[in-house]
Amino acid sequence: MSQPPISVASHLAILRLPALLLTLLWTLPVAGQDDNRGYRVSVGDAVPDFELRDLDGKIWSRGGLLGTPYILQFTASWCGVCRKEMPHLEQRVWQEFKGQGLQLLGVDLDEPAEKVLGLVEDTGVTYPVCLDTGGLLFSAITHPKAGVTRNVVVDREGNIAFLTRLFDEEEFEAMIHAVDSLLKE
Repeated sequence: MSQPPISVASHLAILRLPALLLTLLWTLPVAGQDDNRGYRVSVGDAVPDFELRDLDGKIWSRGGLLGTPYILQFTASWCGVCRKEMPHLEQRVWQEFKGQGLQLLGVDLDEPAEKVLGLVEDTGVTYPVCLDTGGLLFSAITHPKAGVTRNVVVDREGNIAFLTRLFDEEEFEAMIHAVDSLLKE
């Protein structure tokens, strides 16, 4: 007796199985790390103390930003996802909320000012971009070798209100909603 032919849908399901298994393995936590997408910090934690200098020479610090909701946007010139996200941050976050009291700070991961200037020019952002020399702030917020595309939303008291990883449109929309809510408090 012959077997009935396998349907196209069955073939597609079989072909998707290796991708599903890889996705599941990729999302498992690494031994010694939590499953917090590479973050050392969590929502509700105080943002680590920092002092950063932007490309215009202005100093930004945790203490100086108390009372102001802000976003630390971690980036690097070599990061394609960062370059994709930055124009969205410019238009949908910075231009939308800067007049309402939000501060957005780009935080470039351990690159010289010349490279960072090129990134700013290429992406067209107007929000301040700071140099994280030695990656000290990035290291205080993330586990070693964590990916760079991240946004850390901080409330008026200096506590983390929202965290993003990579540029996921759904998560980006949720971040915008969180920022809007913070500004209304």
